[in-house]
Amino acid sequence: MSLLVLSAQDVNTITATFSSAELEDLMASVFHCLSTGSDYASPHRTTIAMSHHTALSMPSRMKNVGTAIKVVSVPTSTDDNRGLPASTVLMDEETGCVKAIVNASALTALRTAAGSVLATRSLLSKPPTSLVAFGAGKQIEAHVDLHIRAFPSIKRCVIVNRSRNMRLENLLSELRRSHPLVALEGLAADDTTDVRNAVSHASVICTATSSTRPLFPSEWVSPETHLNLVGSFKPGMVEVDCDLIRRAGTIVVDSAEACAVEAGELIAVGLRAGDMIEIGRLVEDRQGRLQGEIQMTKGDVTVFKSVGVGLQDVAIARHVVSKAESLAIGTIVENFHV
Repeated sequence: MSLLVLSAQDVNTITATFSSAELEDLMASVFHCLSTGSDYASPHRTTIAMSHHTALSMPSRMKNVGTAIKVVSVPTSTDDNRGLPASTVLMDEETGCVKAIVNASALTALRTAAGSVLATRSLLSKPPTSLVAFGAGKQIEAHVDLHIRAFPSIKRCVIVNRSRNMRLENLLSELRRSHPLVALEGLAADDTTDVRNAVSHASVICTATSSTRPLFPSEWVSPETHLNLVGSFKPGMVEVDCDLIRRAGTIVVDSAEACAVEAGELIAVGLRAGDMIEIGRLVEDRQGRLQGEIQMTKGDVTVFKSVGVGLQDVAIARHVVSKAESLAIGTIVENFHV
């Protein structure tokens, strides 16, 4: 039996063919499966401390989709700008052998951003016109790109980074090439006046940082703003303050069980799993069809908190491998299992 290997370049070629709607529907099916108790297995991630990284291992299986294990390494230093090395191993359901090894560095950001876009579409009351993003890594690149593709109403985007460094400038250049009709601006976090102005006029705010303290105070955020918080994955990590979480009423999450032990912002205000609503209970596709009567407390802002679930990795990896097979992309290692 052969093994398919997909490099970062292979994955980029394949994902360039995906539409925003296609990715939203894919993530909607994942979240709906997770929240309705469909046939799946997704044990809690295993964390191992390395010399310069925290290695996360996430095995998962979705019925009729597949079984996969993703390994991602998160740098322990905030000065490490090399991104998050990640690989996904996709299994063959019949033989139990490894079917494909996929470079997942870009896929982690893509599937997370697709979930955020789905949440924005489901929770925001009107078409967004302005987007503010905190961070300058692959997550923010994917979040900005997918939001602009999904919502043509967005005409302005501000990206806030720790400093106006080359990483930010390169990101802005790339996004300007892809979206020439959108006004894109970069700010350093210490440009307090400009950052406050951007936040106060934002329709949507996306955060993807490793911060351990709030990036901005609640008072800067205007009513009816929607926030996607995807950076924190440990109790000590927070991107927004407690006041902002309280303003949101019922918090919508990817996994209530995971967020109850990993989402620092929610832990800080004492939220338990039963206090949260999983997005999979609200939608089964990107059109946001309600699944019955869901009791939610309304606030003056909406918040989607995502720590990531392994089922997302199974779904996106299987989708990529299927497209690779149809397009004859990738390197095949013959007789790998002989």
